[in-house]
Amino acid sequence: MVVPDAATRTGLRRVLVVLCATEITSWGVLYYAFPVLAGHITASTGWSTTAITAALSASQLVAALVGIAVGRWLDHRGPRGVMTAGSLLAVPSVVAVAVSPNLVCFLVAWLLVGVAMGAVLYPPAFAALTRWHGPSRVRALTVLTLAAGLASTVFAPLTAWLSESLDWRATYLVLAGILALVTIPGHWFGLRLPWPPRPPIEPHHAADPGRVARSRAFLTLVVAFGVAAFASYAIVVNLVPLLAERGVDTGTAAVALGLGGAGQVAGRLGYATLTRRTSVRTRTALILLAMAATTALLGVLTSVLALVAAAVLAGMARGVFTLLQATAVTDRWGAAHYGHLTGLLSAPLTIMMALAPFAGAALADLLDGYATTFLLLGAITVGAALLSLTSTPKPP
Repeated sequence: MVVPDAATRTGLRRVLVVLCATEITSWGVLYYAFPVLAGHITASTGWSTTAITAALSASQLVAALVGIAVGRWLDHRGPRGVMTAGSLLAVPSVVAVAVSPNLVCFLVAWLLVGVAMGAVLYPPAFAALTRWHGPSRVRALTVLTLAAGLASTVFAPLTAWLSESLDWRATYLVLAGILALVTIPGHWFGLRLPWPPRPPIEPHHAADPGRVARSRAFLTLVVAFGVAAFASYAIVVNLVPLLAERGVDTGTAAVALGLGGAGQVAGRLGYATLTRRTSVRTRTALILLAMAATTALLGVLTSVLALVAAAVLAGMARGVFTLLQATAVTDRWGAAHYGHLTGLLSAPLTIMMALAPFAGAALADLLDGYATTFLLLGAITVGAALLSLTSTPKPP
C-alpha cells in the first residue's frame, strides 16, 4: 500500500505514540483498576462480589455489540471521530461509576463504560495502525501492544496506592481525571492523519467479508479464540483472589498483577521473529498451548515467589495472544476488510471477556477454590489450541 504524502514518518510516529498513551490509560482505568478496587467496593457498599463483577461483565457485552458497528465505521472513515467520541463518553461514565448510590445505578454506569470501551480499546487502535502503517503493520502493532501491556503494570499499583488514602469512589474520580487529560486531546489532536483508501484485495483473499465471516475457518477461529480469551481474562480478574486464597496480601497481589502486565510486554518482543519462522497455523497452536500451561501452573503452585513468577509467564503468553488476535485477519484474509472482520472476530471474544470474571468467580464457588478453577481453565485452553489447527482457510 502506498502511504499518502500527508502521512509522513513524523505523522505516523505521532499516531503510534498517541495510541500507545491512550491505550495504556484506557485499559488501565476502564479495566485494570476494577480487580484492585473490587474488594473495597464490596466492603464499602455491601454489594456482593458476584454482583459487581456481573456489572463489569455486562459492560463487556455492550462493548462487543458496539465493536461490530465501530469496525465498519473504521473501514470507511478512520478512527479519529469514533475514538474521540468514545473518550468523551468514557470520562462521565467512570464518574457515574464512582458516584453510584445503589447497585442498579452502578450497573447502568458500567453499561455506559461498555459503550466507550467498544470505541477506545484495542480493536479500533489495531484497525488504525493496520491501515496507516500498511506493510509495516506488524511492527506498529507490536510497539502498541508492548506499550499497552504496561496498563496493568502502571495502573494496578497506582490504583492500590490511591486506595490507601482515598475510598474507592474518590479513587475512580481521580482515575477519570487522568482518563480525560490523556485520551480526549490525544484522540482528537493526535489522530489527524488522512485516512488512506482501502487496500486492494489480493487474488488469494476473499473479496466478500460476509462470505469470510460464514466460512468454516473463520467460525473455528472465533470459537478457539473465544475459549482462549475466556480463560485468559478469567485469570486477570481472578488472580488477586487466587493469591489471597494462598495467603498473599492485597498489596503483593496487586504487584503480581502488575508484573503480569510487564510479562505481556516481554512476551511480545519476539513476535515478529515468530511470524517469520512459523506458519500462522503453527504459531496459533503454540501460543494457545503456552497459555494453557501457564494457567495450569497458577493452579498448582503454592509459594509466593513461584506464584508471582507464574503470573509473569501467564502475562507473557497473554501478551503474545493479543498480537495473535491483532494479526489474525490479515494473516488469513488480508487487510481490505480488516475493520469489519476484526469487529466480527472481536465481538465473541469480548463476550467471553465479559463472561470470564463472573464465570471465574462462580466456578471458584462451585469447585471450592480458585486453584481447581485455574486447572480447569488450563484444560479448556488446550482444547482451544487443538481446535485452532483447523482455523486456516484453504487456498482457492
